[in-house]
Amino acid sequence: MTEPWQQTIEQALEQQKSSAESGLSQAEVRRRRQRYGVNRLRQAASRPAWRILIDQLASIVIILLLSATIAAAAFGRIIEALAIGAAILVNTLIGFTMELHATRAMEALRRMGKTTVRVRREGSIKEIAADALVPGDIVVLDAGDMIAADLRLIEANRLQCDETALTGESVAVDKSTQAIEASDTPLADRINMAYKGTAVTQGSGAGVVTGTGMDTELGHISDLVEKAEQGITPLEKRLDRLGRRLVWLTLAIAAVVAGAGFVAGKDMVVMLETAIALAIAAVPEGLPVVATLALAQGMRRMARRNAVVKRLSAVEALGATNLIFTDKTGTLTENHMTLARLALARGTLEIDTDGDTRFMLDGEPLEPSATPDLRAALEVGALCNNASLEKDGAVGDPTEVAFLEAAAAVDMTRNALLDAYPEVREVSFDPDVKMMATYHRQDSGYRVAVKGAPEAVIDACARELTAEGEQALDDAARRRWHERSDALAAEGLRMLVLAQKTVDDEQAKPYADLTLLGLAGLYDPPRAGIEDSIAACQQAGIRVVMGTGDHAATARAIATEIGLEDADAKPVEAAQLKDLDALDDKARRELLGNAVFARISPEQKLNLISLYQDSGWVVGMTGDGVNDAPALKKADIGIAMGRRGTEVAREAADIVLKDDAFATIVAAVEQGRTIFRNIRRFIIYLLSGNLGEIMAISAAALVAAPLPMLPLQILYINFVSDVMPALALGLSRSEAGVMRQPPRDSGEPILLRRHWAAIFGYGALIAASALGAFAIALLWLQMDTAHAVTVSFLTFGFARLWHVFNMRSSASGVLVNDVTGNAFVWVSLVIGVALLLAAAHIPLMAEVLSVHVPGAAGWLLSLSFSLLPLVIVQLMKTGGVLWEKTPREIATLRS
Repeated sequence: MTEPWQQTIEQALEQQKSSAESGLSQAEVRRRRQRYGVNRLRQAASRPAWRILIDQLASIVIILLLSATIAAAAFGRIIEALAIGAAILVNTLIGFTMELHATRAMEALRRMGKTTVRVRREGSIKEIAADALVPGDIVVLDAGDMIAADLRLIEANRLQCDETALTGESVAVDKSTQAIEASDTPLADRINMAYKGTAVTQGSGAGVVTGTGMDTELGHISDLVEKAEQGITPLEKRLDRLGRRLVWLTLAIAAVVAGAGFVAGKDMVVMLETAIALAIAAVPEGLPVVATLALAQGMRRMARRNAVVKRLSAVEALGATNLIFTDKTGTLTENHMTLARLALARGTLEIDTDGDTRFMLDGEPLEPSATPDLRAALEVGALCNNASLEKDGAVGDPTEVAFLEAAAAVDMTRNALLDAYPEVREVSFDPDVKMMATYHRQDSGYRVAVKGAPEAVIDACARELTAEGEQALDDAARRRWHERSDALAAEGLRMLVLAQKTVDDEQAKPYADLTLLGLAGLYDPPRAGIEDSIAACQQAGIRVVMGTGDHAATARAIATEIGLEDADAKPVEAAQLKDLDALDDKARRELLGNAVFARISPEQKLNLISLYQDSGWVVGMTGDGVNDAPALKKADIGIAMGRRGTEVAREAADIVLKDDAFATIVAAVEQGRTIFRNIRRFIIYLLSGNLGEIMAISAAALVAAPLPMLPLQILYINFVSDVMPALALGLSRSEAGVMRQPPRDSGEPILLRRHWAAIFGYGALIAASALGAFAIALLWLQMDTAHAVTVSFLTFGFARLWHVFNMRSSASGVLVNDVTGNAFVWVSLVIGVALLLAAAHIPLMAEVLSVHVPGAAGWLLSLSFSLLPLVIVQLMKTGGVLWEKTPREIATLRS
């Protein structure tokens, strides 16, 4: 069976068993509706609130905390169980609140279809709801109509459609009814088709419905969005791996201590208390809360930079991105056509729009009022025009708007020109002739203004307007104009020719004996600052790849201008992306080494994203159109444009840019990298403290000594006192040089071997200081066990507070660094000290925690020993003994 665009009008009508004159009967419509269903996109199940809530509990760390809660409750440790449960509750509520209001892309896709259409049924025109269309219906089209189903056009009267959202093409597409031979014609080149979700911008026509609902191109994209797998982000993967390690660590410690106690014949009650203490010590109760709050703060910071984050974990994942796959139109470019070149007989003018618009020839500005050939070209561009410039924006075809803006920039408004040259007739643009003309009354006769395709207008010209006046145009001169047009088109410009003539009769034929005025080269210019943003990405080790539905020449021109690739590089086109699964490793590497892909379909974008991900890249995808939605969802991080982006794209994305600026992505990447660094740092901080507790309790258990801390005391430090400094670390700002480092490897765990070494080193120092204070209190100061445990508890608490200063970068100074410069750290220390003092001096808290006032000797012992880990670590860092960074990282940061 041939595709609809391959069929003639007669074949298309025969295929659908319909009539152009009468359409379908009501009985046939009912039968087809029963067969094909309503013209709606399939409704995807929305993610309910309860599902969002349950998802907050899905991480391994939360499951570990839940297990600890249940175990504590089962053995009668109700207060401990309630405290751990409170940690889970806080984390769950934060994540739930942040994600509750995210809406679904499928809902936005369905909203696009809510409209009415005019159809020809039983020989008469009727207006019906769009969802009542069936295959075979004859749809009547006029300017301004939204197209509600896929149509094979059977009438096209100067018909143009805006397909930007579906194909990424910047300008309206001229439509015709002629059959197209190739079955694999790209979507953007099927000019005899009109697609659901696009709009008629000019002309009129009619088409027979070839697809409704999910059988349309929009439905196909909807299906891709629905099926695109949105995998977990790098941070979620890393925290999951870390959680699994903690599970095994907890089980291993419990097994060792239980085995040792069993062999030694210890009391089972003591061993139970020890096991509970170890379990609580092994689990970083504050980790999920601090991680969630740090990500939430990152969301707020990014929102201030015009990046709205819809999913918490997406904040960090953007920092791990090492490839950005971006759309062209509206993302890298302005999505606004502009007159860039004007080739006159005297030479090619460049239009300088930096400040006041100037027309430059060989570096010198030309004044239109003193340059008749330039003025004539600008006048014809504004006269042969149906667009308008209104106070609240331009209305009309983007190409025609560009002509009006160029003329208005030098004080030539269309209204003023029409006062001087009143329009009396228009010959609308005809896709077959590829020209348009308007007739204007002047002092002697009529001025005919013409614009159109170079291949049509140049051949219709008999003269050219030069600096010296009109000159005859021979075949050699016409060839030169064609060559000039081809050269400019190769630069990615959309070429139109401007011409005019004077006639005595307004009914004179428009397209003969014309005077050629010039070639107009138009394009959608790069967004301001985009070149610097691309360079910043490249400096940060992030590849930028363009994927667009636009023409290869246009894509290459923009890519060259913004520094994405060299001028001699050729974009990969849609035809080269077939059978991707059959590529060997070498061919795949060569394909993925390209920076520009042109004329590609939404499905090909999706396949390319998958190919990059399978090759180990962490992919951020930017886009604004309906055609970008599947790839936005499939990418590790989907980034949509907020202003110009379609609602479909915004809903499919993880991050929405309110200012549509690519530069915002660079700022967001920096924030993402900073958040990961902060998360890594507070995990080291939390785990090293926890490990210190494990070491101290295990050592005491193995030598049959009293436990240096009670379970509830450990929980108090872990969740109450310890969380504040950890949260302060999570709120640290970016350190210098973060965007001069390459992205992390996609498989890199959240903690490397050297980080685990640092955790064990820090933990051993904290454990040794607390056990030392505990031993002195018992053996030298002759304190009873309860008071000695209090000394140990306070030593642990203060040591872990001062330990926050050990988290400074090894490249920074001892007194002036990113930790001491963080105001949140100082606030957290004040709160932490207050909480420890409250635990000793507020009777109710002291009773619950089994804490006693230690006396002057006890306070002095606790404070002095709590400082030992800080002093030792600072001496080691100053002396070059580094645990948490490689020498290469230190050198990079110091540079």
